[in-house]
Amino acid sequence: MKSEKNRDNYSGFEQGPIRPPSEADSLLIRVTRNCPWNHCTFCPVYKGAPFSIRPVSHVKQDIDTVCRFIDRLEKLADPGGRIARMDIQKLFENIDPSDSQALQAALSWYAAGMRSIFIQDANSLIIKPERLIDILTHIKNRFPRVDRITSYARSHTIAKISDGDLSAMGSAGLNRIHIGLESGSDQVLKMIKKGVTKEIQIKAGIKVKRAGIELSEYVMPGLGGQGLSEDHALETADALNRINPDFIRLRTLAIPNRVPLFDDFSKGLFKKCTDRMTVKEIMRFLESLNGIESMIKSDHILNLFQEVEGKLPEERDRILAPLRAFARLDPDRQCLYQVGRRLGIFSRLSDMDSPHRIAKVEKTCRQHGITPENVDDTVDELMKRFI
Repeated sequence: MKSEKNRDNYSGFEQGPIRPPSEADSLLIRVTRNCPWNHCTFCPVYKGAPFSIRPVSHVKQDIDTVCRFIDRLEKLADPGGRIARMDIQKLFENIDPSDSQALQAALSWYAAGMRSIFIQDANSLIIKPERLIDILTHIKNRFPRVDRITSYARSHTIAKISDGDLSAMGSAGLNRIHIGLESGSDQVLKMIKKGVTKEIQIKAGIKVKRAGIELSEYVMPGLGGQGLSEDHALETADALNRINPDFIRLRTLAIPNRVPLFDDFSKGLFKKCTDRMTVKEIMRFLESLNGIESMIKSDHILNLFQEVEGKLPEERDRILAPLRAFARLDPDRQCLYQVGRRLGIFSRLSDMDSPHRIAKVEKTCRQHGITPENVDDTVDELMKRFI
């Protein structure tokens, strides 16, 4: 693992390749590069890229640079907060080219309202607690109006952090942690090389909640394949029942050609669930969540339904309604929705009430020979576009 070397060799503002969908409006501050684990067979990100920790001084320079540009943007703004396109163009023309990425980040964040910051990359809580607290303190000093500071973290890492250090991070401003739980099944976790067990996932989630930090747990429907679908649904629900996270976010499995899992998939060793199987798995999972008050979110383009959202337990029936409605459709209508959703023609099941949208999907299916018998192969290819 590389850490703080070449302290004075600052090469400019950095941003990593990914962030949670819910952090679309956040300023991205890169504290670590890539992933220290990087063995998960379903994940296409960071493969072949070494993990390293950025010097705290470099992270602070990034924060200071964005702060400086925010100050300049606010001075250019009219009383309504708007900035003339010409003024923005002049600002870009008059800065050092090496600062253009920082200015673009500042501009995007200014336009989004400057309320949240996401700390990158995949597991930034792996750095020493005092260093992260130093960075969080600097962020709060530079941007006191920020409401939310969040980060990805691995359960394995959180389980090793003391309760005192985790609480200190929360006090310093870290108020939400995103964890890729993926599954609560030890069989699935071992198969995908997650490097963690169900009990460690539970321990980490409880620690985050105990520290007073919001917890967002990601679940990957379909990750167990056809053989472990039932175990995946039930064990994952059991783990989350014991954690009671603030958010449970669904992110359906897709298998692009460049992930390790694709080898098993292409050889027939991993049998991917069809959309219809995945719908049944999600229903079983949601029906098995009991005694918790989590918010269910379906905020990723890979998901078949974006409207599978709501607060447990009071909105359970509304959350399940589109899944149950899809399960009742005949195969031809299911096929149309699957294709329309992945083409962006439908965003929710009720969009099928539009004759115009239905006609577009029917035309596409006729042109490409898509039928209920081959639709899942077509959908698999469409989903790869979103990875």
